Amino acid sequence: MLPGRVDSVKLNKTLLALTATVLLWATAFPAIRVALEGYGPAQLSFLRLAVASLALAAVAPSLGVRRPARTDLWRITLAGGAGMSAYQLLLNWGEIHVPAGTASLIVAAVPAMSAVLAAYFLGERFTPTKICGSLVALAGAALIATSGKESGYTAAAWAVLAAACSQAIYHLTIKPLLHRYTGLEVAAYAMWAGTALLVPFAPGAVRAMLDAPAGATAAVVFLGLLPSAAGFVIWGYAVARLSVTTATAALYLVPAVALAASYLWLGEQPRPIAILGGLITIAGLILLNKRRRHQAHPSLVPVTHHPPRHHP
Repeated sequence: MLPGRVDSVKLNKTLLALTATVLLWATAFPAIRVALEGYGPAQLSFLRLAVASLALAAVAPSLGVRRPARTDLWRITLAGGAGMSAYQLLLNWGEIHVPAGTASLIVAAVPAMSAVLAAYFLGERFTPTKICGSLVALAGAALIATSGKESGYTAAAWAVLAAACSQAIYHLTIKPLLHRYTGLEVAAYAMWAGTALLVPFAPGAVRAMLDAPAGATAAVVFLGLLPSAAGFVIWGYAVARLSVTTATAALYLVPAVALAASYLWLGEQPRPIAILGGLITIAGLILLNKRRRHQAHPSLVPVTHHPPRHHP
């Protein structure tokens, strides 16, 4: 096969992987709503992470996942607690009252939160453009959170925003780990730690499985195997073969795809003000990264990052 043809095939596979990642992460939001029809937020959180952990443990040897050093266990536990356990609990509880598509628009503020935390705790340069972009993105998320009139919506929306903050803390926490481990390894370590922290919910989750509708249980398995486990692996494959800027730019499509998936799957129709807030958030993120065309900000990468040279 000619070199040009080989490069074209590799590029097509990479773009296909990137597309699959966006679809998987976007469909997670409506899948959560389906799973909540048979499981409580804590039960769903444990089962989703448990399924993902088992899947990652099964493929870890073939993917070359190493054992972490003991000195890194405290940081891995913190990352798992924030980015996996707390994120799942808060997001699942929030989606009881917040539509799936709307939740995806709120979670889109994660990069802005990550940038603020990185500037404060890691001393990363925070230019006027970044400050403006962060404020605009956070304002969009706040607009969505305060726009609902339904009972319980506002509290649930703030819970989703807190979930986004937990994810931002995850990105901050894992940054030192990425100098010593691959992105896939860090994601697997955090997944396993997050699952362990939710073990107290295991008995209730097992009991819930006996009475849960088949559709809800299928949604749990889908969430664990595809958006969580496969999503990390596929994302790592894509980011390893594209520039970080190109790969992370695709993540702006997640809310749009989530809105479409929520409409087709659940019949949800987002309110205009929620869409407006989402557009404001995305505009803020574009502004936030405007001057970093040569290197994507690490906060842009959601549940995974990319290794020392790239990463999930």
